[in-house]
Amino acid sequence: MAPYITSVVINDPVHGQALFSSWHTIAGITVALTAPFVGAAADAMGRRKPFLGAITCVLALGILAQWWVLPDGQGWSLPMVGALIVICGVSYVWSEVLHNSMLIAAAPPGGVSRLSGLGLSLGNAASVLLLMFVLWAFALPGTVSLPFLPEAPLFGLDPATHQTSRIVAPLAATWLLLVSLPLFVFTLDVRSSGRKLGPSLAEGVLSVFRTLRKLRDHRNIGLFLLARMFYADGKTAILIYSGVYAAGAMGWGLIEMLIYGIILQIFAVAGGFLSAWLDGFVGLKRAVAIEIAVTLVCLVLMVSVTPTTILFGIPIDPAARVWDGPVLVTWPEIVYLGFSMIIAVSITAAYASSRSLMANLAPPHMAGELFGLYALAASATAWLGPLLVGVFTALYQSQRAGFAAIAILLVIGFALLMFVKPPPRPA
Repeated sequence: MAPYITSVVINDPVHGQALFSSWHTIAGITVALTAPFVGAAADAMGRRKPFLGAITCVLALGILAQWWVLPDGQGWSLPMVGALIVICGVSYVWSEVLHNSMLIAAAPPGGVSRLSGLGLSLGNAASVLLLMFVLWAFALPGTVSLPFLPEAPLFGLDPATHQTSRIVAPLAATWLLLVSLPLFVFTLDVRSSGRKLGPSLAEGVLSVFRTLRKLRDHRNIGLFLLARMFYADGKTAILIYSGVYAAGAMGWGLIEMLIYGIILQIFAVAGGFLSAWLDGFVGLKRAVAIEIAVTLVCLVLMVSVTPTTILFGIPIDPAARVWDGPVLVTWPEIVYLGFSMIIAVSITAAYASSRSLMANLAPPHMAGELFGLYALAASATAWLGPLLVGVFTALYQSQRAGFAAIAILLVIGFALLMFVKPPPRPA
């Protein structure tokens, strides 16, 4: 929905990217102030599933409501659109805190890396299925004549009113609930402590401050969390703005964005499996460092691409076609897609490896509160990525400059990670 909102609803890619950044800045600040307490409260209650189920429903409703995001002042107002983006951003991270804290209990001995990578791979595979359905059912019908395609978008959706773009919201909300069911039905939960949510939240506040003081005795964990504070924010910002940049700078529409998303999600599946192999081959810390470095290089190379140039200075005739297909036919589009595929692998692998590294560094009895701080490390500066993008976009009146600013966070995170002492490698 982000490319649709910035390029169609706001109808100004540069202003849209800046405004979208401000909404994510608010979400990041909110998460930074709340996520650790959510994790600590979960530790106090024991059971995660009831709390996680409620937050997942809020996230699904926030996504569903984006069906009514319309251009030209119709539907939700822009402040309401911003509120929905904030709600989705906050509830997503809260859910992440809770299911991450279940990882240690769910994984077999020595299997944290495999389970972490498998979880991300399956999540990306589910996204591929959804995007392929949207492409088949709504984006391609009426634009391409192929035997296996419907003659028109399903359910009588009208492309002229952007219904074929907006349908992604209710479909994503429904898909979220469906693919979450196995977690709630088949996964063992932590034993309940019998404490209610209110007292647990109050205890969680005190617990977080105690945990922060404990970091003096767990300085290595604190240093890792500080490093992740920057590089995770950079990776998240890339996921948010790579599509926004492509829609604005490349002029991609719904079909191009869906194909782009499908290809990236397929490669992201590979990233989940790659992380488990890389963790075992070079060790957790080195795996994360390699994944950050690859992400940084690919980001610079992606920024080097415009509709008329590649690698910052090689001129390309925008009318020249690489092949006779309907979309993604120019060299800049192909090159941008190629770098994006590599970055999809590295970002997914880094998420999985980082989670595995944290699970191996954290004492088991502090998993929930430390994963709350883990979420804080990804969100305490979650406002910084969107803020950098927004400031650089507005200052230079350039989407390219805003997108490039993300590299600052990756460099800082990589430098800090070099000082983290890795956990012992298993025999």
